[in-house]
Amino acid sequence: MTSARPAPPIHATLADAATARLHEAILVGEFEGGAALRLTDLATSMGMSMMPVREAIRRLEALGLVEVIPHKGAWVRELTIEDAHDTHDMRMLLEITAIERAAARFTEEDAGRARAYLERNVRALELGDQAAARQAHTGYHFAMYAAAQSRWLLRALEPVWQNGERYRFAGTRSPGARERILREHEAILAACVAHDPAAAAAALREHITNAHARVIEKMTKQNDNGRPPG
Repeated sequence: MTSARPAPPIHATLADAATARLHEAILVGEFEGGAALRLTDLATSMGMSMMPVREAIRRLEALGLVEVIPHKGAWVRELTIEDAHDTHDMRMLLEITAIERAAARFTEEDAGRARAYLERNVRALELGDQAAARQAHTGYHFAMYAAAQSRWLLRALEPVWQNGERYRFAGTRSPGARERILREHEAILAACVAHDPAAAAAALREHITNAHARVIEKMTKQNDNGRPPG
């Protein structure tokens, strides 16, 4: 995987399909942190051989979502408050750099792509299609970051983004959160359309900070109740 774009509806290979299915299962918590990923069981449940499943696990390891120990097996990486903070710090470093560069270079075509993903995200949320909403949310952010015109920046950002998505699903959703998040998305896009790097960075910084606060709030409550954070 070379960029964090939404998975296409038709997968080119069995490995692509296995990767998409395992990826979604990890993001939504179907496979929690520490869960063993057994090749035989996964291949049987997906109705395919172990080869594409093994390749899927390798790809997810490259994204930092899975840990593989030779001759012992594969596990989903644990969610921890320390890692959540580290992921947040790296998102700030990489995404703020990306949005500042993007805002200076933003075109009408970039705006159109980002707007289309944002509208798709809203529609999916209204329909309760969380998988489609997540894909559109990722598409929205990366449509803007792509305007930075830096292939290496996007490649560096992808594993951090994917790990952050696990924590985003672990966060709380207070009343009115959907509307606030939409306003944050609109503010980031408006700043890019206005070619204002400082405003785009400020809007994105607020967006990432608020998301991180929701994650830490929920994880702290779970730890206080004696439950694992994942």
